Amino acid sequence: MEIKVLGTGCPKCKTLEKLTKETVEKLGLDAEVSKVEDIVDIMNYGVMRTPALVINKKVVLSGRIPTEKELTEILTSNNK
Repeated sequence: MEIKVLGTGCPKCKTLEKLTKETVEKLGLDAEVSKVEDIVDIMNYGVMRTPALVINKKVVLSGRIPTEKELTEILTSNNK
């Protein structure tokens, strides 16, 4: 699974990146988590509000930090 956290480096973006990495590890998922900070790359995903979460090239969340439960559900339902 390819996971990207989109954000320019604001505290919320960093929080989402940390939470995503922790949840991936906790669930034991085979996933690569990376951070995209380039505004042009972020805009190419059609994201207008950060932080955003992209799983396998699909935007699954944007503009907010999910709860741990919600993030777990997002990750497990997109684990293909």
